[in-house]
Amino acid sequence: MMEGLTDGALYENTLQALETAGSLVNLNPNALERLKTPRRAIVVSVPVRMDDGKVKIFPGYRVQHNQTLGPFKGGLRYHPHVNLSEVAALSMLMTFKNSLMGLPLGGAKGGVQCDPNQLSKNELESLTRRFTTELGPFIGPDKDIPAPDVGTDAQVMAWMLDTYSMESGYCQTGVVTGKPVEIGGSQGREAATGLGVVYIMEKALEKRGKKLDGATVAIQGFGKVGMHAAIEADKLGAKIVAVSDVNGGLHNPEGLNVSELVKYIKSEKTIKGFKDASSIDNKTLLSLDVDVLAPCALDSVITEDNVDEIRADIIIEGANGPTTINAGKILYEKGKIVAPDILANGGGVVVSYFEWVQDISWLFWHEEEVRQKLKTIMHRSFDAVWDFSKEKDVNKRDSAMAVSLKRLEKAMKLRGQAW
Repeated sequence: MMEGLTDGALYENTLQALETAGSLVNLNPNALERLKTPRRAIVVSVPVRMDDGKVKIFPGYRVQHNQTLGPFKGGLRYHPHVNLSEVAALSMLMTFKNSLMGLPLGGAKGGVQCDPNQLSKNELESLTRRFTTELGPFIGPDKDIPAPDVGTDAQVMAWMLDTYSMESGYCQTGVVTGKPVEIGGSQGREAATGLGVVYIMEKALEKRGKKLDGATVAIQGFGKVGMHAAIEADKLGAKIVAVSDVNGGLHNPEGLNVSELVKYIKSEKTIKGFKDASSIDNKTLLSLDVDVLAPCALDSVITEDNVDEIRADIIIEGANGPTTINAGKILYEKGKIVAPDILANGGGVVVSYFEWVQDISWLFWHEEEVRQKLKTIMHRSFDAVWDFSKEKDVNKRDSAMAVSLKRLEKAMKLRGQAW
């Protein structure tokens, strides 16, 4: 196993999930062994001349896990805690997510160890352009297609596109996704992950004989995912009774005015102080008696310590890993529906795939077409996970991984890999 990968809990947990799901489908041991280790791990130094004239070196990473199904695909994050082990685990999860969603893409992840909030716009641009140059030989529309992640956005992707295109000698819009619409981005990309959460919410409620219209929903996190999940669920008639951000939460049993809250947060940068709602903390939000709880912020917020306080019948994981493995098992034993992150927050990569397809074909779709295609894929993926779960009597997280591995194993066998 590659040096430096085995020192992270996330990587070890991902391996454990792989082995558990592999046993459910009797995964070929050679395929299992191959999937445990990334194909390639790239470590680079990113020198940046700071505004004070000094040169600072930032460590950068790109881990390309598997490309059996197609080109590598996955986000780039700018964060102080980015390290090789973390991006290796996330690259593996991207392989499984892309397979589960039925996309012709492999898994990758990367990032730079930095605090983007401490960098000026000029420093951020310099960092991005140099990082793109260092990754240049390994990325491209038919090789590896990065996308935004924690600490990166459409502007960062625009700089990457420009740098790669300059060095190629012509415009290559398909090298990254999550770009502004004006330079090859897709309609509907910004809301995609949150909208995907809502489509999975619809299917889970349907299994309980309920509809989204009139259902009560609590959303932990009001960022890129949580805010759009609230907006989209509200449009479809759901009653958003609680939301939260880093400064605390809001609760209104009659339902929050989501459109007014969105306007408020855009001006105030926080939900704190919003009228027509009482203040609650995150702990209280998680224990509200609602139809659906959607943790869309941090990992490991539902644990063995608070799992007995969870009263929601349905948990939709908009964040990565918000429910610990043991807590998930307890929720399953209680008969609750937990839609795992690998399924629930897959909307972002699905629409990233749509963007890539539009870029390489130079044919762009209207937003309604994007939304309808996304709904079809999210519902189809949910059905596959649900059916496997019922057939094998296992929780939805293991089922999602198992469905993903079955497709990967078949593709690996057809290509003659690891046999």
